Amino acid sequence: MKRLGFILLGLFVMLCANHSVIGQVVVGAERSSEYFPLLENQRIAVFSNHTGLVGDEHLVDFLLKNEFDVKGIFAPEHGFRGTADAGEHVANSVDKKTGLPIFSLYGGNKGEIDQEILGGFDVLLVDIQDVGLRFYTYYVTMVKLMDVCARNEKKMIVLDRPNPNGHYVDGPILDMKHKSGVGWLPIPVVHGMTLGEIARMVNGEKWLPENRECELEVIACDNYTHQTLYELPVAPSPNLPNMRSIYLYPSTCYFEATPVSLGRGTSKPFQVYGHPNMKGYDFSFTPRSVPGAKNPPQLDKKCYGVDLSDLSNEEIFKKGIDLSYVIDAYNNLNMGSHFFRPFFEKLIGVDYVRQMIMQGKSAKEIKAMWKDDVEQFKKQRRSYLLYEE
Repeated sequence: MKRLGFILLGLFVMLCANHSVIGQVVVGAERSSEYFPLLENQRIAVFSNHTGLVGDEHLVDFLLKNEFDVKGIFAPEHGFRGTADAGEHVANSVDKKTGLPIFSLYGGNKGEIDQEILGGFDVLLVDIQDVGLRFYTYYVTMVKLMDVCARNEKKMIVLDRPNPNGHYVDGPILDMKHKSGVGWLPIPVVHGMTLGEIARMVNGEKWLPENRECELEVIACDNYTHQTLYELPVAPSPNLPNMRSIYLYPSTCYFEATPVSLGRGTSKPFQVYGHPNMKGYDFSFTPRSVPGAKNPPQLDKKCYGVDLSDLSNEEIFKKGIDLSYVIDAYNNLNMGSHFFRPFFEKLIGVDYVRQMIMQGKSAKEIKAMWKDDVEQFKKQRRSYLLYEE
């Protein structure tokens, strides 16, 4: 009988997988006994990338090995294998290992899916590692796919994964006039939710166009709470190579909207910042063209600035979003309004942060402005949480 004993197999995978020791996190994809029955006799599409692992095996390979009818793969920013630069056009392709078609949702189809592809599957299975920030694009793609499913009567199943920044909430709620591909929902910069929880909130808050609702099921993680400090087994994208970069990302990403390098093209992306004209710093680095950062800001120029990579987790967590780094570079370069690009508001999500920095306000004063946003959002999201705060 096809897939005879899949429940036992699921239990075996949970026991043998890397995260399955008692007390350790078991991700949704490892709980196959929970979702295999939902996939019986279904044509399946998968939204995933290189992070969609079941132990050391990719979810797509795991499904095919168990004779499920996988029709195709949807790929996010950075592509299915996770090697493309941030924002790089990613074309449709074919997975060399399985022969399955890969439909790019970051360039190949510009987020649109034609009817021929839609007619080829019944269930969309989501398994991808997010990092819990409003400007990280994987959740945006998931929400767009929720609307595709809602409009075309397709079911979405989210195989949930922990949020490595899930232990706190910080930052202003997005002013929707700044909605973009790096800010899609009215949530804080650090929302503290898993993708499964976000999907539940999207449905509950009617955030899809025309109040549509996606048929949704979430396979939750085991042994996870929002205070679990989950270390990712694989880097989620080329420029987040380690946990230090992931923890500093909420504070250093804003340099993307300035002339300052945040370390793309070095071994410490999002962990350093600097510029050729910054004065008074002993630390220096030179961005180079490397895989995942082919043309980084300040390419081949010696930049002077600050190395944050030695900060302890405790120091980073205590501050949360720390705008003092951006303020430091702004004051040092003395460029006035030329320091900021319009992209800055898309990242931070509100108008007042740029204005307050230019007025000479401190990071602490600016952070006080979004305190109410944080408290409001914590209350708003509560009924959608799957894990203890």
